[in-house]
Amino acid sequence: MSLDAVLSRIDANLPDATERLFELLRIPSISTDPDYKDACDTAADWLVADLQSLGVTASKRQTPGHPMVVGHFDGPKGSDAPHLLFYGHYDVQPVDPLDLWDRDPFDPQIEETANGPVIRARGSSDDKGQLMTFIEACRAWIAVNGTLPCAITFFFEGEEESGSPSLVPFLEASRDELRADVALICDTGLFDSRAPAIVTRLRGLLGEELTITGASKDLHSGMFGGPAINPIRVLSRIIAGLHDDTGRVTVPHFYDGVPEVAADIMAQWQGLGFDHQSFLGDVGLSTPAGEQDRTPLEMIWSRPTCEVNGISGGYTGKGFKTVLPSQASAKISFRLVGTQDPLAIRENFRALVRSQLPPDCTVTFSGHGASAASTMATDHPAFEAARTALSEEWPDPAAYVGAGGSIPVAGHFKGILGMDAMLIGFGRDDDQIHSPNEKYDMESFHKGIRSWARILDALA
Repeated sequence: MSLDAVLSRIDANLPDATERLFELLRIPSISTDPDYKDACDTAADWLVADLQSLGVTASKRQTPGHPMVVGHFDGPKGSDAPHLLFYGHYDVQPVDPLDLWDRDPFDPQIEETANGPVIRARGSSDDKGQLMTFIEACRAWIAVNGTLPCAITFFFEGEEESGSPSLVPFLEASRDELRADVALICDTGLFDSRAPAIVTRLRGLLGEELTITGASKDLHSGMFGGPAINPIRVLSRIIAGLHDDTGRVTVPHFYDGVPEVAADIMAQWQGLGFDHQSFLGDVGLSTPAGEQDRTPLEMIWSRPTCEVNGISGGYTGKGFKTVLPSQASAKISFRLVGTQDPLAIRENFRALVRSQLPPDCTVTFSGHGASAASTMATDHPAFEAARTALSEEWPDPAAYVGAGGSIPVAGHFKGILGMDAMLIGFGRDDDQIHSPNEKYDMESFHKGIRSWARILDALA
């Protein structure tokens, strides 16, 4: 098997690969809007046909929502290479507001920009362009060698952008069919334009909404101000006490299960040259506000948080009303890391709030999701093989990085299928995913295909 021949094939066939991506991008597979149900079916059918053209045994699987696409390729007989599962999603976000698009979102075109050519269309980066980098790498491998270097299961979802309601039941029902040695997920991005990344840690998420009630109705502040408790004042005091003067969260046992970053990973992070001044400056800020003994990159990738996402109470309309409100509410989210237990944190947070209520006040809570963090076992040999392969394609070495957000499917693969996932993507921060004028750099598409070819070669 010749990697050089595969890479040459990728380079020569880039125009054809781009046109195939354009065909998929023209399908308006918006999963959250029932008016586009048929389009989601069409996108699934397109992927099934494309996989079948490569010799993959592929089919569309119905769910209560949009269909899954599953395909299998056995690879060489007698190979001891790992069995891989590749995941992507073919559904896209809505395009509203349409008037902010410079062109039809489902009429993909290559546009020249100051940073080079880009593919402009909804789904070009999230996630059709990323998904097709892997398929095109497989296409080149099969064209040159007549087979793939290892067994691969292809798994494409149609509801990622609408909460994945069918995903967990499908994984549980199909665990024997989908189980592999390691999963590959292409729904992330480069660290910067020169450095690729493998995401090995994803923060979990806990959402809490609380409402504090005082009097049985809103009161006139001239008549009751002073003797009557004000729920906004109570809520404000509780919120202000959720962090100490150093930025640490004060919920009891909050830091149980929070690990320190290994020295070798920390060295990789330091080598990335993250510029927190530019990171904050781009949004009009200047000073890191989290835990004062941590670097900004640590705060984003490896530290838990407690953030207030919204506050309401009293009169907030135009003009002024001297009301003393009966109720005050807040929405609070916790980003979690390591082995923090979201349900234990929920109970400890609620107990902390109740302990600070003065007489005549009550509180009600409403939970909004509770998912644990995901941390991948980078001692699996596939991880270092993939990192080395990525480093050979891009100007700067690849690094194991964290992600501030959450990608639940990685946790589901671990919890349900019992396998770690490598999250490798080629998007850029300015791709405008979920926004008007989404784009995917041609360099990301081209070098993404070449990167997957190198990774397949390294893993085999």
